[in-house]
Amino acid sequence: MKKKKKKPKNLKGFTGTMHVHATFNNTIVTISDANGDTISWASAGTVNFKGSRKGTPFASQKAAEQAILKAYDDYNVKKVNVILKGSGPGREPCIRAVHQKGIRVLSIEDITAIPHNGCRPPKRRRI
Repeated sequence: MKKKKKKPKNLKGFTGTMHVHATFNNTIVTISDANGDTISWASAGTVNFKGSRKGTPFASQKAAEQAILKAYDDYNVKKVNVILKGSGPGREPCIRAVHQKGIRVLSIEDITAIPHNGCRPPKRRRI
């Protein structure tokens, strides 16, 4: 039994949400609709960057371009709300790449977790 491929549909209002998870080793870009269903996604690894090059701003820019182009082609996304998470070097280049592709950025929200008191320190060293 073959699974039917979902038919591309136009989003209501052509607005999506772009989630950017930027770490120091990789950047993952996910674009979802108003219900939170994933439309397209890309990471620095899926754009053929390997190893330490995945953590560069250029790799995150290419990942954002790939994700937004797929969302534009399949679902006609014209506006996005951006949600940033993490403190990696690929935060700003993702937003710039989307803006350069002609997609309107409506809002930018940062939901990076803030440590409150940090981790438990290691036990005292015994000699």
